[in-house]
Amino acid sequence: MAKTSAKNKERDRRAVVEQMRRDQQRAERRRTIVVISACVAVALVIVALAAIPLLKQEKLKAGALPTIGASASAAGCQKLIKKDANGQQQHKPEGTVINYPDSPPAFGPHYPTPAPFARKFYTADERPQLETLVHNLEHGYNLLWYDDTVAKNKTELNQVKAIASKFSGTKLTDKFIAVPWRPEDGQPFPNGAHIALTHWSVGGKAGATAQQQGIWQYCGKPSGAVVSTFVKDYPYTDSPEPQAM
Repeated sequence: MAKTSAKNKERDRRAVVEQMRRDQQRAERRRTIVVISACVAVALVIVALAAIPLLKQEKLKAGALPTIGASASAAGCQKLIKKDANGQQQHKPEGTVINYPDSPPAFGPHYPTPAPFARKFYTADERPQLETLVHNLEHGYNLLWYDDTVAKNKTELNQVKAIASKFSGTKLTDKFIAVPWRPEDGQPFPNGAHIALTHWSVGGKAGATAQQQGIWQYCGKPSGAVVSTFVKDYPYTDSPEPQAM
């Protein structure tokens, strides 16, 4: 009887130990599932947060040009400025410092080679020299200049990028570049403006050499509606060298 009782106690002890082992395994599995689930949830949140700006930018790009950014009435645009232009075919050697009196320039002497047609948007670190961009103006480009205030505002900077993306085609009508105006370039835009549109005009007569004008449109905010009107009023054909790229 004593031996049987001892065997029963040993069997019961082993059963308790086995049950405890199983309970511990189940608890460890639950902890593992909780940890994995938490990691997956965090990963999904990180991916979602990273994707939101991209989705917003794609939505901006998908919209028609006049719908991007502020409306024409809310963009805080000033009256057009026009000045007699000069500098056609006045090419200066690369590296020559040319002092432009306006912020930003809309005409003047320039470097021999313009910025490439395919690039439509530049940041401050990437932007070509002013003297290069003035050559683009001579070829009929419309330039959208944005200052540091816009560059530091993600929403407005994305609007500028979206506006520039509307000119990413290969036609001459896509002569458009969005570029930063840096503090070292010259004076701030007048009257608190943060956006400037510029064009080198020949008064609507393609290739004309007389009555050339620089055109400026200063605004407070990026506006696809304002850009849409500006490029229609001042197409690439209204420039000293419209057929040049």
